[in-house]
Amino acid sequence: MSIPGEVLATYLALAVWVVSLVVGFRRGSFRSFFLIGIGIMLVLNVRYLISGPEIGISNFVALYDLFDNLGLGTSEGAPALAQCPDNACSIWDRYSYHPSWGVAFYDRFVNGPDLRTNLLYGHILFNSIAFVLLHVQLFRTGVGANAARHRLLGRLTFGSVTIGTVFAVWLSSQHDEVDEYGGLLAELGFSSMSAVVYGTAVMSVVAIRQGSAASHRIWSIRFAGAMWGSFWLFRVMLVVTGPLLRNWESASILWSIWASAPLGVLIAEWARRRHDRRSVVDLRATPTADEAVRS
Repeated sequence: MSIPGEVLATYLALAVWVVSLVVGFRRGSFRSFFLIGIGIMLVLNVRYLISGPEIGISNFVALYDLFDNLGLGTSEGAPALAQCPDNACSIWDRYSYHPSWGVAFYDRFVNGPDLRTNLLYGHILFNSIAFVLLHVQLFRTGVGANAARHRLLGRLTFGSVTIGTVFAVWLSSQHDEVDEYGGLLAELGFSSMSAVVYGTAVMSVVAIRQGSAASHRIWSIRFAGAMWGSFWLFRVMLVVTGPLLRNWESASILWSIWASAPLGVLIAEWARRRHDRRSVVDLRATPTADEAVRS
Protein backbone atom coordinates (compact mmCIF):
# COMPACT_ATOMS: atom_id res chain seq x y z
CA MET A 1 0.00 0.00 0.00
CA SER A 2 1.50 3.32 -1.07
CA ILE A 3 0.81 6.31 1.17
CA PRO A 4 0.45 9.75 -0.47
CA GLY A 5 3.61 11.79 0.05
CA GLU A 6 1.86 14.64 1.88
CA VAL A 7 0.18 12.21 4.27
CA LEU A 8 3.40 10.29 4.89
CA ALA A 9 5.30 13.53 5.61
CA THR A 10 2.65 14.57 8.14
CA TYR A 11 2.69 11.14 9.81
CA LEU A 12 6.49 11.31 10.12
CA ALA A 13 6.32 14.81 11.59
CA LEU A 14 3.71 13.64 14.09
CA ALA A 15 5.89 10.66 15.01
CA VAL A 16 8.80 13.00 15.75
CA TRP A 17 6.41 15.13 17.79
CA VAL A 18 5.34 12.13 19.90
CA VAL A 19 8.99 11.24 20.49
CA SER A 20 9.62 14.81 21.67
CA LEU A 21 6.77 14.41 24.16
CA VAL A 22 8.29 11.22 25.58
CA VAL A 23 11.70 12.89 25.80
CA GLY A 24 10.04 15.86 27.48
CA PHE A 25 8.64 13.68 30.25
CA ARG A 26 12.05 12.11 30.79
CA ARG A 27 13.93 15.41 30.87
CA GLY A 28 11.26 17.52 32.50
CA SER A 29 11.33 20.07 29.68
CA PHE A 30 8.67 20.32 26.94
CA ARG A 31 10.01 23.24 24.92
CA SER A 32 10.77 21.02 21.89
CA PHE A 33 7.30 19.47 22.10
CA PHE A 34 5.66 22.90 22.07
CA LEU A 35 7.82 24.22 19.24
CA ILE A 36 7.25 21.17 17.02
CA GLY A 37 3.51 21.27 17.71
CA ILE A 38 3.36 24.95 16.79
CA GLY A 39 5.38 24.28 13.64
CA ILE A 40 3.12 21.47 12.44
CA MET A 41 0.06 23.59 13.21
CA LEU A 42 1.43 26.40 11.05
CA VAL A 43 2.18 24.06 8.15
CA LEU A 44 -1.34 22.58 8.25
CA ASN A 45 -3.00 26.00 8.49
CA VAL A 46 -0.81 27.83 5.98
CA ARG A 47 -1.65 25.12 3.44
CA TYR A 48 -5.25 26.38 3.44
CA LEU A 49 -4.18 29.99 2.95
CA ILE A 50 -1.69 29.26 0.16
CA SER A 51 -3.26 26.33 -1.71
CA GLY A 52 -6.93 27.04 -1.10
CA PRO A 53 -9.64 24.94 0.57
CA GLU A 54 -9.72 22.23 -2.12
CA ILE A 55 -6.12 21.12 -1.52
CA GLY A 56 -6.06 21.99 2.17
CA ILE A 57 -9.20 20.03 3.03
CA SER A 58 -8.43 17.02 0.80
CA ASN A 59 -5.03 16.71 2.50
CA PHE A 60 -6.63 17.08 5.93
CA VAL A 61 -9.35 14.47 5.29
CA ALA A 62 -6.71 12.08 3.94
CA LEU A 63 -5.00 12.02 7.34
CA TYR A 64 -8.01 10.16 8.76
CA ASP A 65 -8.80 7.79 5.89
CA LEU A 66 -6.25 5.19 6.97
CA PHE A 67 -7.65 5.02 10.52
CA ASP A 68 -11.36 5.30 9.70
CA ASN A 69 -11.08 2.45 7.18
CA LEU A 70 -9.19 0.07 9.48
CA GLY A 71 -10.62 -3.43 9.14
CA LEU A 72 -12.82 -2.53 6.18
CA GLY A 73 -12.49 -3.56 2.57
CA THR A 74 -11.63 -0.88 0.00
CA SER A 75 -15.25 -0.76 -1.16
CA GLU A 76 -16.87 -1.32 2.25
CA GLY A 77 -18.61 1.58 3.98
CA ALA A 78 -20.03 2.39 7.42
CA PRO A 79 -22.65 4.82 8.78
CA ALA A 80 -19.96 7.41 9.60
CA LEU A 81 -18.29 7.07 6.19
CA ALA A 82 -19.38 8.59 2.89
CA GLN A 83 -18.27 8.99 -0.69
CA CYS A 84 -17.65 12.21 -2.56
CA PRO A 85 -17.84 12.99 -6.31
CA ASP A 86 -14.73 11.80 -8.17
CA ASN A 87 -13.16 10.98 -4.78
CA ALA A 88 -11.97 14.60 -4.76
CA CYS A 89 -12.32 15.17 -1.00
CA SER A 90 -9.19 13.10 -0.26
CA ILE A 91 -5.81 12.56 -1.89
CA TRP A 92 -5.95 8.82 -1.21
CA ASP A 93 -6.55 6.62 -4.26
CA ARG A 94 -7.00 3.47 -2.19
CA TYR A 95 -10.06 4.58 -0.22
CA SER A 96 -13.40 5.52 -1.73
CA TYR A 97 -15.09 6.05 1.65
CA HIS A 98 -14.11 8.92 3.93
CA PRO A 99 -15.33 10.33 7.25
CA SER A 100 -18.71 11.85 6.50
CA TRP A 101 -17.81 15.05 8.35
CA GLY A 102 -14.81 15.36 6.00
CA VAL A 103 -16.98 14.93 2.92
CA ALA A 104 -19.33 17.65 4.20
CA PHE A 105 -16.38 19.87 5.15
CA TYR A 106 -14.98 19.63 1.62
CA ASP A 107 -18.31 20.27 -0.08
CA ARG A 108 -19.23 23.25 2.12
CA PHE A 109 -16.02 25.17 1.49
CA VAL A 110 -15.08 24.09 -2.03
CA ASN A 111 -18.57 24.37 -3.48
CA GLY A 112 -20.02 26.89 -1.03
CA PRO A 113 -20.30 30.70 -1.17
CA ASP A 114 -17.17 32.86 -1.12
CA LEU A 115 -18.21 34.45 2.18
CA ARG A 116 -18.07 31.09 3.95
CA THR A 117 -14.62 30.37 2.54
CA ASN A 118 -13.36 33.83 3.50
CA LEU A 119 -14.66 33.34 7.04
CA LEU A 120 -12.66 30.11 7.20
CA TYR A 121 -9.54 31.91 5.98
CA GLY A 122 -10.02 34.63 8.59
CA HIS A 123 -10.59 32.14 11.38
CA ILE A 124 -7.48 30.17 10.45
CA LEU A 125 -5.29 33.25 10.01
CA PHE A 126 -6.18 35.09 13.22
CA ASN A 127 -6.30 32.01 15.43
CA SER A 128 -2.88 30.97 14.10
CA ILE A 129 -1.50 34.40 14.96
CA ALA A 130 -3.00 34.19 18.45
CA PHE A 131 -1.65 30.66 18.91
CA VAL A 132 1.92 31.72 18.11
CA LEU A 133 1.88 35.00 20.04
CA LEU A 134 0.41 33.29 23.08
CA HIS A 135 3.45 31.03 23.34
CA VAL A 136 5.84 33.93 22.90
CA GLN A 137 4.05 35.47 25.88
CA LEU A 138 4.32 32.31 27.97
CA PHE A 139 7.98 31.67 27.15
CA ARG A 140 8.98 35.30 27.84
CA THR A 141 7.10 36.73 30.78
CA GLY A 142 6.43 40.44 31.11
CA VAL A 143 8.98 41.38 33.71
CA GLY A 144 11.75 43.96 33.61
CA ALA A 145 12.76 45.26 30.20
CA ASN A 146 10.31 42.86 28.53
CA ALA A 147 7.23 44.42 30.15
CA ALA A 148 6.34 46.86 27.35
CA ARG A 149 6.69 44.25 24.61
CA HIS A 150 4.70 41.77 26.69
CA ARG A 151 1.81 44.23 26.94
CA LEU A 152 1.91 44.97 23.20
CA LEU A 153 1.96 41.28 22.25
CA GLY A 154 -0.79 40.63 24.76
CA ARG A 155 -3.02 43.18 23.04
CA LEU A 156 -2.22 41.68 19.63
CA THR A 157 -2.94 38.17 20.92
CA PHE A 158 -6.27 39.19 22.41
CA GLY A 159 -7.26 41.14 19.31
CA SER A 160 -6.39 38.20 17.06
CA VAL A 161 -8.29 35.62 19.10
CA THR A 162 -11.26 38.01 19.26
CA ILE A 163 -11.46 38.25 15.47
CA GLY A 164 -10.80 34.53 15.04
CA THR A 165 -13.54 33.68 17.53
CA VAL A 166 -16.06 35.97 15.85
CA PHE A 167 -15.44 34.17 12.56
CA ALA A 168 -15.68 30.79 14.30
CA VAL A 169 -19.04 31.61 15.88
CA TRP A 170 -20.28 32.97 12.55
CA LEU A 171 -19.34 29.72 10.85
CA SER A 172 -20.77 27.54 13.60
CA SER A 173 -24.11 29.34 13.38
CA GLN A 174 -24.60 27.52 10.05
CA HIS A 175 -23.85 24.03 11.38
CA ASP A 176 -27.36 23.19 12.53
CA GLU A 177 -28.11 22.34 8.89
CA VAL A 178 -25.17 19.92 8.53
CA ASP A 179 -26.27 16.45 9.66
CA GLU A 180 -22.80 15.01 9.07
CA TYR A 181 -21.45 17.34 11.78
CA GLY A 182 -24.28 16.57 14.18
CA GLY A 183 -26.75 19.34 13.35
CA LEU A 184 -27.80 21.54 16.26
CA LEU A 185 -25.53 19.65 18.66
CA ALA A 186 -22.56 20.59 16.48
CA GLU A 187 -23.61 24.24 16.39
CA LEU A 188 -23.94 24.36 20.18
CA GLY A 189 -20.71 22.40 20.60
CA PHE A 190 -18.63 24.71 18.43
CA SER A 191 -20.15 27.68 20.26
CA SER A 192 -19.16 26.12 23.58
CA MET A 193 -15.63 25.58 22.25
CA SER A 194 -15.42 29.25 21.29
CA ALA A 195 -16.75 30.20 24.73
CA VAL A 196 -14.07 28.17 26.50
CA VAL A 197 -11.27 29.60 24.35
CA TYR A 198 -12.44 33.20 24.50
CA GLY A 199 -13.61 33.00 28.10
CA THR A 200 -10.16 31.98 29.35
CA ALA A 201 -8.58 34.75 27.24
CA VAL A 202 -10.97 37.33 28.71
CA MET A 203 -10.27 36.15 32.26
CA SER A 204 -6.54 36.50 31.60
CA VAL A 205 -7.05 40.11 30.53
CA VAL A 206 -9.36 40.86 33.45
CA ALA A 207 -6.82 39.46 35.91
CA ILE A 208 -3.94 41.63 34.71
CA ARG A 209 -6.13 44.73 34.57
CA GLN A 210 -6.97 44.08 38.22
CA GLY A 211 -3.26 43.95 38.98
CA SER A 212 -3.04 40.24 39.72
CA ALA A 213 -0.03 38.86 37.85
CA ALA A 214 -0.44 35.45 39.52
CA SER A 215 -4.07 35.10 38.38
CA HIS A 216 -3.12 36.42 34.93
CA ARG A 217 -0.52 33.66 34.60
CA ILE A 218 -3.02 30.98 35.65
CA TRP A 219 -5.67 32.11 33.17
CA SER A 220 -3.10 32.51 30.38
CA ILE A 221 -2.04 28.90 30.86
CA ARG A 222 -5.68 27.82 30.80
CA PHE A 223 -6.14 29.87 27.62
CA ALA A 224 -3.17 28.04 26.09
CA GLY A 225 -4.75 24.74 27.11
CA ALA A 226 -8.03 25.72 25.46
CA MET A 227 -6.18 26.65 22.26
CA TRP A 228 -4.21 23.39 22.24
CA GLY A 229 -7.39 21.48 22.95
CA SER A 230 -9.45 23.13 20.21
CA PHE A 231 -6.70 22.58 17.65
CA TRP A 232 -4.65 19.52 18.59
CA LEU A 233 -6.85 17.46 20.90
CA PHE A 234 -9.73 17.99 18.49
CA ARG A 235 -7.71 16.42 15.69
CA VAL A 236 -5.97 13.70 17.70
CA MET A 237 -9.23 12.51 19.26
CA LEU A 238 -10.70 11.98 15.78
CA VAL A 239 -7.92 9.48 15.04
CA VAL A 240 -9.09 7.33 17.96
CA THR A 241 -12.84 7.88 17.92
CA GLY A 242 -13.19 7.69 14.12
CA PRO A 243 -12.75 3.92 13.80
CA LEU A 244 -14.34 3.22 17.21
CA LEU A 245 -17.54 5.18 16.54
CA ARG A 246 -17.99 4.73 12.80
CA ASN A 247 -21.32 2.94 13.30
CA TRP A 248 -22.80 6.32 14.34
CA GLU A 249 -22.64 9.04 11.73
CA SER A 250 -21.65 12.07 13.79
CA ALA A 251 -20.62 10.59 17.17
CA SER A 252 -16.88 10.93 16.56
CA ILE A 253 -16.92 14.55 15.42
CA LEU A 254 -19.36 15.55 18.17
CA TRP A 255 -17.12 14.02 20.82
CA SER A 256 -14.19 16.10 19.57
CA ILE A 257 -16.28 19.25 19.28
CA TRP A 258 -17.61 19.12 22.83
CA ALA A 259 -14.67 17.62 24.73
CA SER A 260 -11.48 18.99 23.16
CA ALA A 261 -11.33 22.54 24.55
CA PRO A 262 -12.45 21.71 28.14
CA LEU A 263 -10.08 18.76 28.19
CA GLY A 264 -7.26 21.03 27.03
CA VAL A 265 -7.96 23.40 29.93
CA LEU A 266 -7.95 20.50 32.42
CA ILE A 267 -4.63 19.18 31.09
CA ALA A 268 -3.08 22.66 31.21
CA GLU A 269 -4.31 23.15 34.78
CA TRP A 270 -2.90 19.77 35.82
CA ALA A 271 0.45 20.57 34.19
CA ARG A 272 0.58 24.01 35.83
CA ARG A 273 -0.12 22.64 39.30
CA ARG A 274 2.41 19.87 38.84
CA HIS A 275 5.03 22.38 37.71
CA ASP A 276 4.26 24.73 40.61
CA ARG A 277 4.47 21.92 43.17
CA ARG A 278 7.82 20.81 41.79
CA SER A 279 9.08 24.41 41.84
CA VAL A 280 8.14 24.73 45.52
CA VAL A 281 9.90 21.45 46.35
CA ASP A 282 13.02 22.53 44.44
CA LEU A 283 12.99 25.90 46.20
CA ARG A 284 12.76 24.28 49.61
CA ALA A 285 15.57 21.89 48.72
CA THR A 286 17.88 24.74 47.67
CA PRO A 287 20.02 25.90 50.64
CA THR A 288 19.99 29.58 51.55
CA ALA A 289 23.20 31.63 51.48
CA ASP A 290 23.58 31.31 55.29
CA GLU A 291 23.02 27.57 55.16
CA ALA A 292 25.58 27.25 52.37
CA VAL A 293 28.14 29.18 54.42
CA ARG A 294 27.53 27.06 57.54
CA SER A 295 27.89 23.88 55.54
